[in-house]
Amino acid sequence: MTAAGRGSAAAGAAQAAGGGVDVAAHGAVVEIALRNGPLNLVTAALLRALERALAGVAASDGVRCAIVHGGAARAFCAGSDVREFESLRHDASERKILFEDMVLRRLAQLPMPTIAAIDGPALGGGFELALACDLRVLRAGVAIGLPESQLGGLAGNGAVRLTRLVGPGRAKEMLFTGEPVGDEQALAWGLVNRVVREGTALDEARRLAGRIAARGPLSNRLAKELVDFAQDAALDAGLSRSTVSQQKIFDSHDLHEGVAAFFARRAPEFLGR
Repeated sequence: MTAAGRGSAAAGAAQAAGGGVDVAAHGAVVEIALRNGPLNLVTAALLRALERALAGVAASDGVRCAIVHGGAARAFCAGSDVREFESLRHDASERKILFEDMVLRRLAQLPMPTIAAIDGPALGGGFELALACDLRVLRAGVAIGLPESQLGGLAGNGAVRLTRLVGPGRAKEMLFTGEPVGDEQALAWGLVNRVVREGTALDEARRLAGRIAARGPLSNRLAKELVDFAQDAALDAGLSRSTVSQQKIFDSHDLHEGVAAFFARRAPEFLGR
């Protein structure tokens, strides 16, 4: 897809999203900005807007990386609006839990690499959004965590993704105490991939996304598929799938274009096929 085509696809996603999410294309990189007040609280309206935006991004073959960030808000996302909880008391699964889990799954299952740029607090449902991304970039001094236990609540989706990321011991400590994690600890535990001490997390995420977008898009999509599959499948099943993926790579235009560019000492022109 051409740059113009990519821009049109992203613009369509932005228009479809309506209030709550802004979508902007920058070449092969799409940015999804949350827009729901100063704290970007997870409400039904935000989830609906995000779900529509993600559907548009997923359908665009030209997108090679997606960044999720907090837009102009002071928080990346400060979690659920607890004022909604009383009205959800007896039918939370129907009106919140199942739909929220579906949106998080859609984010996690985007075919291209995704990055959460965290320039403001990412707490509760907000950190669950970040955990559903492939990579996380954190600005130094920003609080992240799952504080639900402090209110007697539970980060169900986050508990599962967190355990996959940092292991059961660390996940249990975060969930049991509900205390936020500092940036140095977050980096040491693997909760985030990078901590930014100068500038913004969004600027660093853009630099990282640019490098990802310059690589083979088919390669990156298949790599994401294999890594995600490896977490759920037995070793032998994962290795079998890797053989199929490798064959796709050797059959692709991109691999042979990359090799030709290497010998010609020029930048490759990947097509994603």
